[in-house]
Amino acid sequence: MEAARMTDSKDNSIPKRRFGRTEIQMPVLSLGGMRFQQSWKDLEPKEINNQVQDVLQKTIKHAFQKGMHHIETARHYGTSERQIGWAFGHIDNPERILQTKIPPNIDPSIFEQELELSMSRLGSKKIDLLAIHGINLPEHLDMTIRPNGCLEVVRRWQKDGHIGHVGFSTHANVELIIKTIETGLFDYVNLHWYFIRQENERALQAANAKDMGVFIISPTDKGGHLHTPSLKLLDLCKPLHPIEFNDLFCLSDKRVHTLSVGASKPEDLDIHLSALSKMDEIHGLINTIDKRLNDASRKSLGESWLTTWKIGLPSWDQTPGEINIPVLLWLNNLLEAWDMESFARDRYGLLGRGGHWFPGSNADCLDCEVSEDDLKKVLINSPWSFEIPLILRKLKDRLGGERRDRLWGI
Repeated sequence: MEAARMTDSKDNSIPKRRFGRTEIQMPVLSLGGMRFQQSWKDLEPKEINNQVQDVLQKTIKHAFQKGMHHIETARHYGTSERQIGWAFGHIDNPERILQTKIPPNIDPSIFEQELELSMSRLGSKKIDLLAIHGINLPEHLDMTIRPNGCLEVVRRWQKDGHIGHVGFSTHANVELIIKTIETGLFDYVNLHWYFIRQENERALQAANAKDMGVFIISPTDKGGHLHTPSLKLLDLCKPLHPIEFNDLFCLSDKRVHTLSVGASKPEDLDIHLSALSKMDEIHGLINTIDKRLNDASRKSLGESWLTTWKIGLPSWDQTPGEINIPVLLWLNNLLEAWDMESFARDRYGLLGRGGHWFPGSNADCLDCEVSEDDLKKVLINSPWSFEIPLILRKLKDRLGGERRDRLWGI
């Protein structure tokens, strides 16, 4: 494991790591542009509130002053690109590293129109890092890399000097992530990997083998709603805040180069910056808290369950009602072990509404459209085939009834 080197305390710069073969010296914390925009709808300029814009500008300035020179956003983050572009007109930062993300399209001319719009909104002549946003299904990869696909548009823009390096972001299963990495066509990857969910471990290995930059998506929110942790999680993570623990857990791995830090105001950055001040103690802190969390998990769930619950589970698309049993059992584990109800409720409600970003459905259809006998037929290879319907029923009773859509509709 590699602990990042800290600079002198009088220097506001934060540690940097080589971002794979891009050779960019990347700050280990990146400013994510997903939370501080005014709207998830693409508003007209006159509709953007001056006060909201002022807070966004102060947040960007604060991040830059602290050494978070990498800022990332996306074409479909509502007003984000427009507002960030306006802010750049008032903030001079020669060290700025700019990333935006554009989804693949079956029609590369539409992809190029989106790219042109991003450049216009950001007011920049060059995007340092462009990600193909959401290679979540095989068809997304195909429409990106096939002859005359979206990647050919990107290569032309690179040749003209308007794009630096190209990567991809993904919520796909690990097999598709690895397949995309192994094309050798991408310089970096944006993916999910944090303490509560490490299924993309093999993808990290593959990215490291290809010398790719690794950007961790949403470690605070998708990493467990760590901005609103349960009292139990707070206690288990002492002397750190759960955000600090998760940041340090991710950064203790040398294959990880930067973490996305979402902020709606300047103060939201402070706890992440606080984590960096503890880098010298990283391994002792991580090992102690890791053991405490795992001990609590074993006490609540039992060693037998923890070592076998994944065995023989059907995928969501092979399950009646498209119930995503692996995800629901994972959410149950988080609830039982660490009282992570806020996160579990949010994720449960998104199932059935998340499309290819978060596929499958929750358990609300159990005992309605789907019977227990239906489920047991596809759980025949699970050692917990009798218990799983009971667990799903309990989740439905505790978390069901509330549904939400993704914030953006791609």
